[in-house]
Amino acid sequence: MKIFYFTATGNSLTVAKHIGGELISIPQIIDTENLEFSDDVIGIVFPIYSLNFPNMVKKFLERAKLKADYTFIAATCGAFAGVTLIDAQELAKENGYRFDYLTTISMLDNCLPQWEMETEKKKAEKKNIEENLKRIVCDINNRKVTEKIPTPGGKFMSWFSRTFFPIGDGYASKYIIDDKCGLCGTCAKVCPAGNILVSEKVVFKNSCEACQACIHACPKHAIHLKHERSNARWRNPEVSLNEIIAANNMQKK
Repeated sequence: MKIFYFTATGNSLTVAKHIGGELISIPQIIDTENLEFSDDVIGIVFPIYSLNFPNMVKKFLERAKLKADYTFIAATCGAFAGVTLIDAQELAKENGYRFDYLTTISMLDNCLPQWEMETEKKKAEKKNIEENLKRIVCDINNRKVTEKIPTPGGKFMSWFSRTFFPIGDGYASKYIIDDKCGLCGTCAKVCPAGNILVSEKVVFKNSCEACQACIHACPKHAIHLKHERSNARWRNPEVSLNEIIAANNMQKK
């Protein structure tokens, strides 16, 4: 089994680790010329941002050719997916395959302009994360098949979120670096897009994934977002900083 994943604060990597198999970071292979893969089972695990894909995940779905007896998507989100999974199925069909199983798992909301982190941490217990992880693993092991049908509510929610909370070009302009920054380079190492340069200062380029890995991983809490609602930061306790760096570090390329 191969699982392709995208992670920023460790939630999606946690899900991928629970499912098992060969884990492959999407940022590490996205620029590979040949994205054809085959196995008995192939899955994709990624977070949903603003009821949409991370840009890199969408690019992977548009380019990848996946051949397997069973394919699945397990997407992490705060509460809702909108029509993201349905859009993923359409992209797969355009590439000559389809996903057999599509599911989401509600994890901790960690988008700082929208959520207060200490409050979200207290809510985590009510999300039954462990039970839902076991459900997903069981479903995959039993080769469960699902079909997602778009609803008017899902379409509207996705349209609203994608329109008024976009994650495209210009997002990096929202970041602020304060004087606690020690130029350690952690932000650049965890950036899946290679969008951060660190020399005499921290510079953000214009290919930000809006994943906020940099802000949550900064050891000095020196990176902030305009209008952020929390000074607290988050990394899934089942994932180490080194694991996120290994998944996302584009500096070594």
